Amino acid sequence: MSTTLSELATITAAARAAAPRAARASGAERSAWLTAMADALDAHTAELVAIADEETHLGEVRLTGEVARTTGQLRLFASVVLEGSYLEATIDHAVPSAVPPRPDLRRLLVPVGPVAVYSASNFPFAFSVAGGDTASALAVGCPVVVKAHSGHPKLSVRTAEIVTEALAAAGAPDGLFALVSGREVGSALVTDPAIKAAGFTGSVSGGRALFDLASQRPDPIPFYGELGSINPVVITAAAVASRGSELAAGLATSFTNGAGQFCTKPGVVFVPEESGFEGLLAEAAAEKTGGQLLTDRITAAYPESLSALASNSAVQVVLGSVEQNSAENGASPVVFATTAVAAASEPDRLYEECFGPTTLLVRYSSEEELVAALKALPGSLTGTIHAESSDDTAEVLDLLSERSGRVLFAGWPTGVAVTWSQQHGGPWPATTSLHTSVGATAGRRFLRPLAFQDAPESALPDALKESNPLGIPRRVDGQLQL
Repeated sequence: MSTTLSELATITAAARAAAPRAARASGAERSAWLTAMADALDAHTAELVAIADEETHLGEVRLTGEVARTTGQLRLFASVVLEGSYLEATIDHAVPSAVPPRPDLRRLLVPVGPVAVYSASNFPFAFSVAGGDTASALAVGCPVVVKAHSGHPKLSVRTAEIVTEALAAAGAPDGLFALVSGREVGSALVTDPAIKAAGFTGSVSGGRALFDLASQRPDPIPFYGELGSINPVVITAAAVASRGSELAAGLATSFTNGAGQFCTKPGVVFVPEESGFEGLLAEAAAEKTGGQLLTDRITAAYPESLSALASNSAVQVVLGSVEQNSAENGASPVVFATTAVAAASEPDRLYEECFGPTTLLVRYSSEEELVAALKALPGSLTGTIHAESSDDTAEVLDLLSERSGRVLFAGWPTGVAVTWSQQHGGPWPATTSLHTSVGATAGRRFLRPLAFQDAPESALPDALKESNPLGIPRRVDGQLQL
């Protein structure tokens, strides 16, 4: 059942009222909130997985693992807020003898206020109601209003119930967390005056529409959208000669994983012409299956995207059938091939994300062809290089680094570790910002800097007091103190 606009107004008003209390909460309090959420979700794993599988068809094994990832990232943020470096506490003591005299300045990051979170279809736990956006926003002291995804409504409601109960039991303020649903409310949420930032994972079209709404407000707010990504892979001739079968098997598993519905799916793979890799991939992928896709919209779009790519005279089908009924039979794998020359001349048509179990091989016959094709790439979440120690990949690395948020030198991009150092973002259209949506620094999206000048000790937050009662890392007079 969709949330009404009047109900939304009540929910966002409650979030606004909770914001000061959330901002003042200690790191220990917020850590306890996140840990309570994680414990509650873990306790209901079997129930939640059953609901999720009914709505998404992603399978018990995958979904059980995703619950563990979701609770793991909640616990990561519980440790982040206790460690304290996320505050970027910085102190410059007064220097009266400086010319001009320098005042006492102290700076830290503070929460922006209530945050809107838009759930994703392809990760019903990790990028949904209690996912990374929610976890990172709550961790830094921002109330959260989550827009449920229409692809898993029952799961969204049940997850929200569990989270709400856990937060209440942990002593969190009323209004700290809420769930809304419905297309009309989704648009209204990002323009609500109480909302001060938004996190989104989804399509380029949907994300751009919300991004524009956020920018056109009388008071524009930051909109952190994770949108489309083709995640280019470069394989050198030496790598094919050394371990071609291994690479083909890895690629076959990666682009069909989750029926090709990962935002980090390798969608464009650059391979040496006449290296034999196409045959190796066709063999490795021959036994792979796709499966039922997440939503009716994705299901309808998959064969349409296949047909559009196949209609290009510069594209050949290496494996699979373009003519398929993904609604009745599920999506089956398809491998396409084209040339680097064609890709460089038609990037808008050939470098387009296709949600489903398919990938495009781009044949290059020289370093010059490869470089030209790489220069035409749009921004992506990831870029991957498979090479040997004898290869000179400096220029390839530079080009992928300019266009990606994470560069891999081994393995495949489907799989995002939730750690302190993770970066899950990239140049447009991968994301609308420069910040990560996964890992410890994801909370930076929902913080703003605040400086205090010549403030009395009693007026300073604990993070900036001279005695450092929190015991957190700080930079004092230019020196990092751990």
